[in-house]
Amino acid sequence: MQTKEKIAAVVREAVTAAMNDGALKFSDALPEVALEVPPKKEFGAFATNFAMQTAKIFRTSPRKIAEEIKSRITSDLFDRIEIAGAGFMNFYLKSDVLYRELKKIYDVGENFGHLPNKGNVTIQVEYVSANPTGLLHVGHGRGAAAGSAIVNIMRAAGYNVESEYYINDAGNQMDKLAVSVNARYLELLGQTVEFPEDGYLGADIIDTTKRIIARHGDKFLSLSNDERLKILGDLAYADKMLELKDDLEKFGVNFDVWFSERTLHPDKINAAIEILKSNGDIYEKDGALWLASTKYGDDKDRVVVRENGEPTYLAADIAYHKNKFDRGFGELINLWGADHHGYVARVKAAMKMLGYDSDKLKIIFLQMVSLFRSGEAVKMSKRAGTAIPLRELMEEVGTDAARYFFLMRSTDSQLDFDLDLAKSQSADNPIYYVQYAHARICSIFRQTQEAGLTLDDEPNFALMNSTAELDLINKIFEYPDEIEKSAAEYAPQRIARYVYDLASTFSAFYRDCRILGVETDLATARLALLKITQHTIQHALSLLGVSAPERM
Repeated sequence: MQTKEKIAAVVREAVTAAMNDGALKFSDALPEVALEVPPKKEFGAFATNFAMQTAKIFRTSPRKIAEEIKSRITSDLFDRIEIAGAGFMNFYLKSDVLYRELKKIYDVGENFGHLPNKGNVTIQVEYVSANPTGLLHVGHGRGAAAGSAIVNIMRAAGYNVESEYYINDAGNQMDKLAVSVNARYLELLGQTVEFPEDGYLGADIIDTTKRIIARHGDKFLSLSNDERLKILGDLAYADKMLELKDDLEKFGVNFDVWFSERTLHPDKINAAIEILKSNGDIYEKDGALWLASTKYGDDKDRVVVRENGEPTYLAADIAYHKNKFDRGFGELINLWGADHHGYVARVKAAMKMLGYDSDKLKIIFLQMVSLFRSGEAVKMSKRAGTAIPLRELMEEVGTDAARYFFLMRSTDSQLDFDLDLAKSQSADNPIYYVQYAHARICSIFRQTQEAGLTLDDEPNFALMNSTAELDLINKIFEYPDEIEKSAAEYAPQRIARYVYDLASTFSAFYRDCRILGVETDLATARLALLKITQHTIQHALSLLGVSAPERM
């Protein structure tokens, strides 16, 4: 049991004792004892607002509740317990408790940050899911960084997580891809052709067509237009998927499952529609089939099958989410662009109609990304004349900087991405600052090794009691809590902020605490603390999908 859990148990025992002797009167279930690491060490190692949470339950002032709890705590964990403000309880640990906890972290090594398993329920996270008709752009990049980081963080927090990419490979966009590549194919082979008015104009379509020609030459010219469209559409689709997967892999993103929309057509879509029909949740009007989604909070009913018999995107999404629930996931998390905000009510309505718990479907919205260079907004790719491809961003600033900058802000806030700052090698660049801290620790280990100073299996941590040392120790103690909160809130920006703060705390330690030239036992204790710090920075960066270089 970790120290935090021990403190929570001690508080619960004291509350029970106070209830048993009538000092606090309540018979129903109480909330959990939530402990926080205070923002300043003057407020102790841990704090709780339990007394304030339960004031209405006990019908007593928070301060009175806190006093009753404190008076019944006899644990030898604490140097003292203070009641602050309206009823906060601040716990000050005895120094030996602090150092014992640090030794446990030291012994865990690189596994520090991996929390206990939370059960067998599997959570699915679906993200990116861009159409395979063009290059991923920076907006997709933000979703890719956020989704993969959320998966990493939730796994570290002990959840079973499966990641999925929904391939939108059915419908009108695939027809447009085929006609666009067909037109470029004919054009590049010297034929006179009028490019389709609504075709895809990106330079990537020309690149795809050139690769097809390089492999197959002009052998499709002799085919009928319909035959050529079918073949070129399939070849273009395969080429686009290779590009898409390659970009994601270079961006540090891999998926457990790639789910093709084509597998839903027509049987799974028809099956879902028939269930909704039989429930009376689909009706016919003007030759089309409508989902009665207003019954469950949507602002209007939605068409699921058009007059011509073609299913809408909503019909496919209903079948897809039905498939997800049928696979038995305990929770579904989707990362969607902010422009899909109005889509939530209709999908959740359909899930309720099908008998599923729609509260298990969580939607995380991704706001827009704006790129800036020299203070000016950058809107178009120089090469393609379209939205900035993710691969161009990676080429300009690097994968690490791109991922970290995407993850610095909450997904529900607009992100202004400063390209110049992301490329700069200065303390103003947050990812450079963090990575440099890690590289500096690695440099210290090389120097101490050359001086003959090595790590000790039993370092005397109690020798460290300066402000810089205790600040670094307490910052490290915060890490498991940050993982828990980041996972619960789907908030990778918490880890990005934490690792930056950890690097800053290390910098103060580096400034104030020498290793070489001090007494050996103190030097080895500080060296052990640096090893813990190194592991923590590495672990946090790995959750963000960012590297931890040993030299810079």
